[in-house]
This record gives sequence, structure tokens and C-alpha cells, in this order.
Amino acid sequence: MNGAQALMKTLVDAGIEVCFSNPGTSEMHFVAALDDEPKMRAVLALFEGVATGAADGYARMADKPAATLLHLGCGLGNGLANLHNARKGKVPVVNIVGDHAVAHVKYDAQLQSDIETVARNVSPGFVRTSQTTAELCKDAVEAITTARGLPGQVATLILPADVSWGEGGSPCALPAQVAPPAADDGAVRAVVDAIRSGKKTALLLGGRALREPALMAAAKVAAANGVTLLAETFPTRMERGEGLPPVERVAYLAELAGVQLADIDHLILVDSKAPVSFFAYPGKKSYLVPDTCTVHTLSRPEQDALASLETLVAALGADKAQPETQKLQRPSAPRGRLSAPKVCKAVGHYLPENAIIIDEAITSGLMLNAMTAGSPRHDMIALTGGAIGQGLPNAVGAAIACPERPVIALIGDGTAMYTIQALWTMAREQLNVTTIIFNNASYSVLNIELERVGAEDAGDKAKSQLDLNGPVLNFAQLAQGMGVHGVRVDTAEAFNHALEYALSQPGPHLIEAMVPESLNGLKRKILPWVLRSLPSLPLSVTRTLKNKIAP
Repeated sequence: MNGAQALMKTLVDAGIEVCFSNPGTSEMHFVAALDDEPKMRAVLALFEGVATGAADGYARMADKPAATLLHLGCGLGNGLANLHNARKGKVPVVNIVGDHAVAHVKYDAQLQSDIETVARNVSPGFVRTSQTTAELCKDAVEAITTARGLPGQVATLILPADVSWGEGGSPCALPAQVAPPAADDGAVRAVVDAIRSGKKTALLLGGRALREPALMAAAKVAAANGVTLLAETFPTRMERGEGLPPVERVAYLAELAGVQLADIDHLILVDSKAPVSFFAYPGKKSYLVPDTCTVHTLSRPEQDALASLETLVAALGADKAQPETQKLQRPSAPRGRLSAPKVCKAVGHYLPENAIIIDEAITSGLMLNAMTAGSPRHDMIALTGGAIGQGLPNAVGAAIACPERPVIALIGDGTAMYTIQALWTMAREQLNVTTIIFNNASYSVLNIELERVGAEDAGDKAKSQLDLNGPVLNFAQLAQGMGVHGVRVDTAEAFNHALEYALSQPGPHLIEAMVPESLNGLKRKILPWVLRSLPSLPLSVTRTLKNKIAP
């Protein structure tokens, strides 16, 4: 075997069965080795950010890593944003980056770059350049072991061309996976004491604590002890809907998150971190936990969240508690002129059983959680690292991981253009994805941020950087040009019909929803004033306002 063939065998023997690729000359021996390994599925992306985001979405749903194949430092650079999202979501990815042959590096050819330095931004736990064919598969085993442990992470293996083509490659087997530990006794005792203190307590769930078994355990704690259940703002993967406990996500806007946390005395972290503001704002706190609140950690990301919660249930004697669960409760089908809330309402009305929702709707999705809370059971994937352009590639990966499940991706118009090439991969692979694009011709969230950061007297030049008018993008035509069935709609009735059709026919499909901005005009002018006023208002009033703005 050459190095590439041995590496391919090592990958599939480790359970890595999909490679999302955007290769170049340095990776040709790896590409050729794909023909020798029938167990490896190769999925071509037209942009590296699609390949990396698809690997992220695949791992979130498959609970195991896929591989990427990227071309040199420039290709890695193109894929960095979605590797950043994977890193923040603690998602396992085996990131393979081709490099020049070892002997060629000294000539500083046009595409030569310091790949290791670039990779460490998204892959701090493992970056390695294989130096010999003989050592390649040992390096690969370490990369895979690092990626798939807890917490999951991006492991980057840099593959020089001559290491790939060199003879004498030898596949290596992975060691047995070590079970992660549960919370230690001291942490459990501290949390039990906090819950039994009689003060208001909340569990903040993240990561794997948002899967069904852990959710049910957390809901037993809540039912037996009056504990509030919260979820991190942008969950990696959250199971929700009929039969599962309702869990309120911490709001994106720091002011609204502050309302949710205002009267919490004890905040208990379960595979999550204490909430912080996405950005710094003049005169506002970055750390959102109230000064009067004590933070406890039940389980850290490298620990088993489910086992930790089950230990807590036993310690509290809550085994027999009956968790509160969500009843099936769909909204009615919307009517009239189309708007972003009506799109969310239609999704809640028509959402099929066992669907996967990809949420990168930004401001247009403010009503999505409320409208789908009582839908049939489903998974929701969110924008974990805040780097937009995740949604369409995540949909590709999720659909490949779960071909029997319908995938519905709700995407803002601005974010869609970051990785629009994902539509081509959906068509090539004939994936069961329904993409909904909210076309409001604006970077709406940035218009809101312009007000929140206190940038006053913004003129036409400044405002022009935040709108997508002139020309207005036509996503239905873009989809058709890449082989995806696409339609443009501007009424609720037309949207309902398009969604019913898409869900009843093999995919992929794209529905372009022509909607006004959710927060525009008077709403946008009032919002900063409302947010500034929250600290001076009674908590009951602020919570009502919060639920109106972002339920």
C-alpha cells in the first residue's frame, strides 16, 4: 500500500465512512485511493466552507466524525469559519489537509503556507504534519482518537504529497474508546445542597445534556425540586417537541438573557458554560450571570452529562418524579401576506415526524422556537460559533448522516450567500433537504446591532453596508441553476403549498420566502430604548416584553 491507501483503510476501520472533499493536486493520491475503499463515501463540495460545515452537520447527527479533504493552507483558510463553529460546538471532525511534498517545501512555491499555524485556530487540541509514510497511520489514529473523545474536537492531520504517494503504508487500528467519567462526588453534593437550599435554582443544559435521556433526567430534577430548565443559546443539537421536556433557550440579546437570569440564585452548569454577551457593548456587562447568583458545575464537557444527571437524580431521590413533557400542539396554517413569523408558523404546522431543523434564520427565526415547541419530535441544530454560513452545509451533512429523516433548513438571505454552493452538493447527492430562504434584502441583525452599540447618526453610506437591495437576490433562480427545485413565494397560502409539496416529494427543494424584516421601521427604533429600559422595570413586565420580542 501507499500512504493514501493505508490511511483510507485506517479511517474506515475506525468507523469514518464519509469524506467531504474539495481536493487539489497535492491530494490526488488520496483521491485515487477512494476507488480502493468501497466503504468510504466521497462527497464533493464546490467550496471548502461547504465541506467543513457538512462534516460538522454529519457528526452532530451521526455521533461520530467524518473526514474532510482540503487543499493546502489556502483551502483550509476557506474552510475555517465552519471549523470554528464545529470547535465551539464540541463537534468531532477529522480534518485532513494536503501539503506540498516534504522536499518541495524549501522552494516556497506559490501555494506554500504555514498550515499548522492556520489550523491551530480551530484545532488547538491536535495539529500534526505527518513526516513519513511509515508513521502516517499512527498519526491518523491519534487524530481520530482526539476528535471522537469528550469533548469532541477538530483534529487536523496535514498530509504531504510524498507521504501520501510513498510506498510502505501500514493501516493501524484504534485503541478501545475509554468511557468518560461522570461528575465527581463533591460536585454532586454541592449541587444537591444548592437545590435543597430553597433558593431559586436553574439547570443550564448544553452539549449532550440536550439529548432525550439527559433531558428526561433533568426534567425529573425540575419536577421534584422546582428547578428551572434552561438551554444554551445556540445548541449543537437539541432534541425537542412532543413527549420531551420543554426547555427555554437563553436569549441571544444580552438584555433579554439578563431578564431570564435575573432572579436565579444558583445556576448549575451541565455540559455548558456560564452565559456571556456575544459582543461587548458600551456601558453594559459582558458576563450575564447576576452578581447575586452562585454558579456551580455539575458536569464539564469532558464528563458524561447523562451519567452525571442520573447520579444527581438518585442523590435527590427524584427517581419516581414525573417529568413535565410537551403535548402535541401545532399552530394553525398561516394566511395572507407572507412574513417571517408566518413562515415559522407554517413550519410548526407542517413539520413531519422525526425531522431535523437547521436554524440559521437569524432575526427571521425569532418565532421559530415558539412555533415548533409542540410539533412532533425533532432535532434542532443551531449556529454554535456565530460564524454565519453554517446552515446550508450543516443540512448537507445532516441529510447524509440521516437519509431517512427530512431536513428543513431555515436560512437568512445574507448568510445563505456565504455557502450557496451547498445547493449544488444537495442536488448532486439527491439529498432530502428543504431549504427555506428568508429574503428580506437586508443584514437585519446588523441593523439592530448598529443601534445597540451606540453608533449614532449613521448615514446612507453606513446603512448601505447593511442592506441587500440593488439588486435583490433571486434564490429560486440560483437554486434552479444548481439543479435544485426552487420557487419564490410572497403569500402564506403559496408558502403552505410549496412546503407541502417539498415535504411530499424527493428532495432537494428550495422555497424563497419574500418577507419584510422582522424588526424594521418603528420596531427597530423602539427596540434599543426597550432594551435600555429593562433594568428599571418590574421583572414581570420585563419577562412579558422578552416573550413578545423573542419567545
